[in-house]
Amino acid sequence: MSTSDMRDIDDTVVAELTRLRESIDNIDAAVVHMLAERFKCTQQVGLLKARHQLPPADPAREARQIARLRQLAETAHLDPAFAEKLLNFIIAEVIRHHERIAVEPRTADDAGTDDAGTDDAGTEGPGGTTGSAEDGPGDRPQERR
Repeated sequence: MSTSDMRDIDDTVVAELTRLRESIDNIDAAVVHMLAERFKCTQQVGLLKARHQLPPADPAREARQIARLRQLAETAHLDPAFAEKLLNFIIAEVIRHHERIAVEPRTADDAGTDDAGTDDAGTEGPGGTTGSAEDGPGDRPQERR
């Protein structure tokens, strides 16, 4: 609805519509920032997997993650099928990143090691995961973060 279309609408309706749209804009910004944080974690997972020659995808982990998020969606009154599609999209993107990381040359710093060669990133990401396709877009459930 354009501004010109709104001139015939009651001012209180316009004010409420504006308030709601501002809330939506704030939520959209938060979603983008949360995804950026998620991808930072999955990047570390990808580096760790590449360093240890682990596969980019972990179908069992991804299946568990999809089931968990479907349950969360139901609890939040969000369509579980929609939540699954969104997660599959994210997982596919993460796997794509992990596949790219696996073929790129790496340094010790890239792999998240300190001078002693130990992992300073940890083996698990948020939620006790170790990174997987659940971290990127796609149709298939996959790896572990």
